[in-house]
Amino acid sequence: MKVFLTGGTGFVGREVLWRLHEEGHSIRMLARSAKDEQVRQMAYRHSAELIPGDLLDRGALVEGMQGCGAVIHLVGIINESGKSSFQRIHVEGTEHVLGAAQEAGVGRFVHMSALGTREGARSRYHQTKWQGEVAVRSSGLRWTIFRPSVIYGRGDGFVNLLAQLCKWSPVIPLFGGGNNRLQPVSVEDVARCFVSALSAEAVENQVIDLCGFEVFTLREIYRVILRTTRRWRPMVAIPMPLARIQAAAMESLFGLAGRPSPLTRDQLLMLEEDNCGDAMTAAKLFGIKPATFEEGIARYLR
Repeated sequence: MKVFLTGGTGFVGREVLWRLHEEGHSIRMLARSAKDEQVRQMAYRHSAELIPGDLLDRGALVEGMQGCGAVIHLVGIINESGKSSFQRIHVEGTEHVLGAAQEAGVGRFVHMSALGTREGARSRYHQTKWQGEVAVRSSGLRWTIFRPSVIYGRGDGFVNLLAQLCKWSPVIPLFGGGNNRLQPVSVEDVARCFVSALSAEAVENQVIDLCGFEVFTLREIYRVILRTTRRWRPMVAIPMPLARIQAAAMESLFGLAGRPSPLTRDQLLMLEEDNCGDAMTAAKLFGIKPATFEEGIARYLR
């Protein structure tokens, strides 16, 4: 199948790109930095055709989707910076990709959302993810929406960030006490589901959670990382009111420099909620037999 891929240069996208190539799909990949040598080499290794442009470039999208049987839409952001707002990326960007798919006659649309996405969500991240989902559901295409929990793997922005904190900080801060629960899922399993969904009629017009089988509190995840990297650090609970003041200050400071803040008030809203879901549906549909979280991170943290 010829597949149009957005977000192919990102953490999840690189794994999806590899799996598409391994399974013999023809790939067209949208890339803002199509002239970048690393991007060009990545495309070459996976026999992918680069389509220069971004999510709001309707002409590039329609042209790139000509003759494609499916779109895999992965682009998303976890914090905002400059023109890259949640509204622009999660809502307007998704609407543009959907419109281009309709115009190009693409029938299949596989969409990356996030666990916790729902109507009336507290965080703007989840609110805009929900708006993107609504657009997908009403598109008239044969869609599948995946909602992953926290995704880990080599090069991720979660476990690696926590591991760096464990390495360099004398104390581990636990915002709100670190008792919120998560179900981390490996990037390999996520990519397998996205690519397998292309030919799975049973998942058409379905919303599917992507979660690991194990449930951890954030405090427990830190303990696993410390054990894996053979370190010890004391953990200190940071009350949420104090954490919000810190996040607001960091947003202002990093905003002046035109850079995304590593901690935002929107992220703290998400940390006040559990991020757990249904792991069994995807496991049954796609035959997933994941390694344990500790086994998975040991492959790249040690």
